[in-house]
Amino acid sequence: VALRTHHSFSIPWQFLLSNCVPFFDVQLPYELALKIFQYLGKAELGRCAQVSRTWKVLAEDEVLWYRLCQGEGYLTEHRSLSHCLAPADHIIPGSSNFNLPACLGRFWYTSGEVRLWDTRTWDYTAPVLAAVAGPGGAGAPPHVSFVRINSSLAVAAYEDGTVSVWSLLLGQEPIHHFQHNQHIQALALAPGGSAVATASGFQVRVESPDDRGFWQTPATFEIQKLVNFLNLVPDVTGSPVAVAAAEDIVYLLKAEDPGRILHSVYGQPVTCLDVAAHEAAFGIKTFGWLLNEPNQILLYNLETNQCVTKVGSSIGEFSCVNLHSSPPNMLVAGNKDRRVRVFDVRRGAAACSVYGHQLGVTAVRMDDWKMVSGGEEGLVCVWDQRMATKLWEMHARHPVRLVWFNSHSLITANIPEEKNPRGSSITEDDPSLHRKYRGVIYSYEFSVDQLAVDSVLPICRSSYDELTGYNYNIGLAVPYDSI
Repeated sequence: VALRTHHSFSIPWQFLLSNCVPFFDVQLPYELALKIFQYLGKAELGRCAQVSRTWKVLAEDEVLWYRLCQGEGYLTEHRSLSHCLAPADHIIPGSSNFNLPACLGRFWYTSGEVRLWDTRTWDYTAPVLAAVAGPGGAGAPPHVSFVRINSSLAVAAYEDGTVSVWSLLLGQEPIHHFQHNQHIQALALAPGGSAVATASGFQVRVESPDDRGFWQTPATFEIQKLVNFLNLVPDVTGSPVAVAAAEDIVYLLKAEDPGRILHSVYGQPVTCLDVAAHEAAFGIKTFGWLLNEPNQILLYNLETNQCVTKVGSSIGEFSCVNLHSSPPNMLVAGNKDRRVRVFDVRRGAAACSVYGHQLGVTAVRMDDWKMVSGGEEGLVCVWDQRMATKLWEMHARHPVRLVWFNSHSLITANIPEEKNPRGSSITEDDPSLHRKYRGVIYSYEFSVDQLAVDSVLPICRSSYDELTGYNYNIGLAVPYDSI
């Protein structure tokens, strides 16, 4: 597959693939190379930055210059890194933008900032979306818990219960914000609308603007258990409709019919959830070998509130499901048994099952002919759905928490699982020990012009005159249906 790797920072793609730094005739891990560079002064770092692009990135690392500035007396405030650790935040793509919720300030893992990148340009100086001061007043901003984005709005939920909403057209100041008294467990934004839903404690709150643009709360729902998953139903006329999964209960939340239970089986918790315009798909964890019940994906019709079909029969629990972006009558799901399965909901059976991850699958997405999956071990795979063949893979250090793609680009997000550093002394104020615990966003670009023959690698071109073929000569830039 013809792919070109881009990143929001000017780092060579070979360096991104290996995470190693060339030192003469050996390759050293970045953390070890950074440890060596800590013994250099300002002049030496400047000379090293002229050796190569990789050494330039290493010599300009903020960890090195923070120490130098601190030694020169420019930084008087000193905080132990063990006091600055914070959970990594969720990262969600949009139609033409991608939102990274918390950029690094100095060597802190999160600074409480929400930044917005345009995936068409990947500007280095991404604008910071201003936050509203929380109830604590002045001081360090709270950490970001969730972010969501669509074609017109960006939303962020903070650890102190504050929710801010920005317009992508009006600037960096929030157009609306509201406050919860407790920690926010889930955040949802309507894919094509302006409704926002939050879950805090045992309450689900929906906010949306009226015809004059004034934000209001059309509905507030009290439920019995803490919410694990929350989605807003797209393409809904009138009041917003939400689907919430709270342990082993799935609620269909409408203003005119609050608290309707869509599904409930005691002792069978919901493990994943996704919602389309008229249907909701979610995985359930059964009692397994005790009652000889396999784990399944249930598909419900949101208009009749009835179960349409049950698919899947796996010992492992389903960890992710994608319904809204899948082709009609299809859905793709990832499982902790390391398999990615595509289901035909009309037949109620699996149309494709592929195996390629060392640990459980954490994120999936598909279109008419290919699938993209991410695993707990950091592996991203692109699959041919009709041939059940792996086309391409990419490995990173941290688990894959998000995959998003369209016809010409692929975006993945890797978030550390372990937030606390390991070592002989975790209280040692050595930022180089903590660099490997930072998450990374990757952007991959497919062939720029799929109609131009020159944009396709020779190994990916075929005249289709051969009697037999292989998985590398199927003309990946040409969809099957146009052959």
